[in-house]
Amino acid sequence: MAVVEWKKDESVAVVIMNNTENRHNPDFATGMLGVFDEIEKDQEIFSVVLTSSDPKSWSQGIDLVWITGAMQNKDFASIKKFMYDMNSVFKRILLFPMPVIAAMNGHTFGNGSILACTCDYRFMKADRGYFCFPEVDVNIPFLPAMLQILRKAIPYYKLEELVFSGRRVGAKELEEHHVVIKACADADELMRESLAYAKTYHKGRAIFGQHKLRLHKHIIEVMENEDPAYIEPLNLMV
Repeated sequence: MAVVEWKKDESVAVVIMNNTENRHNPDFATGMLGVFDEIEKDQEIFSVVLTSSDPKSWSQGIDLVWITGAMQNKDFASIKKFMYDMNSVFKRILLFPMPVIAAMNGHTFGNGSILACTCDYRFMKADRGYFCFPEVDVNIPFLPAMLQILRKAIPYYKLEELVFSGRRVGAKELEEHHVVIKACADADELMRESLAYAKTYHKGRAIFGQHKLRLHKHIIEVMENEDPAYIEPLNLMV
C-alpha cells in the first residue's frame, strides 16, 4: 500500500494518507506531491478531499524517529531537503487550482495541523481526535511561513491561545471558532459531509487557481524569502 494514494468519487479526488499516524518524512512528501500531480492531470476532477485510512489519526506531524536518526547520522542535507519538500507540499495545496478539503478523522498535531490549515476548508469528526500545536512544549518554533498559513485558517485570537498553550481541542470547539466548517458525529458523517461539500464546487481551474495565487501570495513570499534563513543553518529548535 502506498504511503499516499487517491481514488475518484465522481468529480472529487479522495486523497488517502495510509501510514497510520501519517507522520511527515521524505516518503510522505514525495507521495503527496506525486498524488497531487496525478490529480491535476485528470480534467474530470474539480475538488479534493484529504483524509486518512487510520481511524485514530489524520496526521500527527513530523516523523520524529526519522528526523532524530538523520540528526544522529549528521545527514543534514536530507533534513534540509525534507524541510523544503514539505514547504513544496504546503505550497502545492495553497495554490492547487481547485478546493482542497481536509476531512480530519483523527488526531491532527503539529505539522499535521499546519497541513490541515493549508487546505481551503476543514471538517472534523467529533467522537475521536484532537487538534493541537505541541511545538511550545518541545521547543520547536514555527517557520515564518507556517505562521502565515495558520493565520489564514484560524482567527488570530484563537491562534494565539492554541500556539501559546499547546492545548488539545476537539472538533466542537474548532467549529465554534470557525476553524472547521462542521464537527461531524462520526467517521461516516465526516466523509458524507465532506464529499457533499466538495461536490458543490465545479469552478474553472484557471480562475480558481488565480484567486488562490493572489490570495496566498504573501504566504509564498514568506516561504521563499524568510524560511531559508532557518532551514539552511537548521535553526529548527530553541
